[in-house]
Amino acid sequence: MRIRIIDAFSDRPFAGNQAAVCLLDRPEWPADGWMQQVAAELNLSETAFAHPLPAGGAADWALRWFTPAVEVDLCGHATLATAHALHGDGALPPGGTVRFATRSGVLTARAAPGGGLTLDFPAAPARPVPVPEGVAAALGVPVTAAYDTGALGDLLVEVADEATVRALAPDLAAVARLGTRGVIVTAAAEDPAAGHDYVSRFFAPAVGIAEDPVTGSAHTALAPLWSARLGRTDLTGLQASARSGLVRTALRGDRVLLTGDAVTVLDGELRR
Repeated sequence: MRIRIIDAFSDRPFAGNQAAVCLLDRPEWPADGWMQQVAAELNLSETAFAHPLPAGGAADWALRWFTPAVEVDLCGHATLATAHALHGDGALPPGGTVRFATRSGVLTARAAPGGGLTLDFPAAPARPVPVPEGVAAALGVPVTAAYDTGALGDLLVEVADEATVRALAPDLAAVARLGTRGVIVTAAAEDPAAGHDYVSRFFAPAVGIAEDPVTGSAHTALAPLWSARLGRTDLTGLQASARSGLVRTALRGDRVLLTGDAVTVLDGELRR
């Protein structure tokens, strides 16, 4: 069975966020336990499995995502990676669109004629909440504001500045006890001329991911927050992990368009 490792939200290898992609040739799922074992074996932040659907329906492919520990409801970078794999196989031509049936509804990916891939995801508007007890201690820095992200299931927090985001060294065990899928930490860009409008990092030890290098789903909450703050619908977010990556975001009503590049770094055979 063919499996690829793809660096998403990057235009070069060994940056962005790694995802394994397995395009199944049968219109059915393998056993859930087997898919979870594959994800644990690969030990990447996400492993995506997709199979084709009958023509004429609401979606073209069924898509699921697994961390090394659990199946998740939404994943941006592994969706981008899956679209990149389909594009490489000729199943997603330039200018074409593919529709994925997922736990979060039908999601689409479009291959831009000039390069790059654009995902169409539901927005997750951030609702201000009191800073939960223990968050600042878990992160090791003061928190200036906190937001609930609704169905996304993450806690979004603001800190003082970009330098604080970049220097974070959180207590991951304490973060895991906060009761959310993950914690998104963000701040405005220090220098918008550097090519990004805001920065973030994402920690999700509760679902088996210490730090996710570039998190597409987190930007469904970051985009509405920073678009409202900066007064522009089209922005660029930098996820300032060690691997780093750029996500171009466009707020369109209750949807967020996430655009990025991807690079295949490994193409092999899964033998069990």
